[in-house]
Amino acid sequence: MPRKRSGRTDDDDLTPPQKITGKELTRLDELSARLTTLVEVLHEKGIINKREYERTVAMRLHEISKAAAIEELDEEL
Repeated sequence: MPRKRSGRTDDDDLTPPQKITGKELTRLDELSARLTTLVEVLHEKGIINKREYERTVAMRLHEISKAAAIEELDEEL
């Protein structure tokens, strides 16, 4: 039996802000919280290794940062 879908479509953006008593989060804060939660849930279910994921992300961010710095230096020359 096919699963019943909610009213959301694949094209929907992030969920609209709900009435909360705290400070409204920026889009970056919300994305960060969503990714952190996703990684924790996947780790708890044994789908990914959280340490390996964090190590891979750190390496990727370092590569991107180096590439951006080299590109900036190249533009200056």
